[in-house]
Amino acid sequence: MTITQRVLGSRVLAALASPHGVDRYLEQMNPMWAATEVRARVVSVTRETTGEHPVATLVLQPTSTWRGHRSGQYVQVGVDLEGGRRTTRCFSISSGASLPGERFSITVRAHEEGIVSKYLVREAQPGLILHLSQAEGEFTLHESAATPTNNHLLMISGGSGITPVMSHVRTLLRDGYDGHANRKVTFLHYARSPEDQIFAEELAEIAAADNGVTVHLRYGNHFFDADELERIVGDFRDLDTWVCGPGGLVELVQEAYADSPRLRVEFFKPPAFAVDGDAEGTVAFARSGEAAANTGESILEQAEAAGLKPEYGCRMGICFSCTSRKTEGTVRNILTGETSSLPDEDIRICVSAPVGSCSVDL
Repeated sequence: MTITQRVLGSRVLAALASPHGVDRYLEQMNPMWAATEVRARVVSVTRETTGEHPVATLVLQPTSTWRGHRSGQYVQVGVDLEGGRRTTRCFSISSGASLPGERFSITVRAHEEGIVSKYLVREAQPGLILHLSQAEGEFTLHESAATPTNNHLLMISGGSGITPVMSHVRTLLRDGYDGHANRKVTFLHYARSPEDQIFAEELAEIAAADNGVTVHLRYGNHFFDADELERIVGDFRDLDTWVCGPGGLVELVQEAYADSPRLRVEFFKPPAFAVDGDAEGTVAFARSGEAAANTGESILEQAEAAGLKPEYGCRMGICFSCTSRKTEGTVRNILTGETSSLPDEDIRICVSAPVGSCSVDL
């Protein structure tokens, strides 16, 4: 950290800049100046595929506050959409591991229901400023050229789930993990069609090179099959394996690996939350004066059903955009099952469901 960064991030300067914070003033002067927040300028946009759900890769130049990333991690991306509302979504980083302040890329598929993904793929242009989190996630590598082993690594992906896996492969090849000393990587990917194949040209180049990486592409109705995988790599349950893709693919791979500790999983969609069918009580939205019978769904869903429009981002408990104050009652964390009855506590309403009656400052 430079002296300038230490001064800008100091508590004294933050107090002087209250209530807006130092970064609000820096952003007004230059959006690429930041004390603690992370922003990025879009450097380039490359269309990977077209069609019903097109895919694009955005190269980003982050502010100096970016701490870098490990391959396989993701980043929360905030976009200021029309009307001034900032909407946040999480995207896997597709480029190789980065150092502090270095450029990196995200590769995004435009989903029909995805406001942010559609905007980034169809409308983003060089110069656009995005708001970022630091890199997050544990879907990371333990192998590197600096710590060589004779391990055979296996990567399995489907659809847009290729992005964090491609980050792994790019990192390994860039850093010299190139097949010497019996080091091998097998890359198995499933896509709907050759036209939907992301990174098609680069994968063809990797497959043709003498680098220890074997690429297997499967299209159409060719679903994951454990017997086929065994023919390709042998006893796959003994290989360090990374899998990312649609829930159906991940479930098939998990079933094939049983309880093998060698499997690392990254889900490619928000988890499905169970709704409490025995929900009781009333949910009160104190600021708006609205109230409704508790349905057992998350507070965010119940607020939207009541006609409110609370701020949210990822809808899966990651980005904290939906944090609101619970003034009374008990809530259950949908992800962990833990309950809390503390008064006046901040909760993430997208993953919090009322247990009986409660009141939230919405």
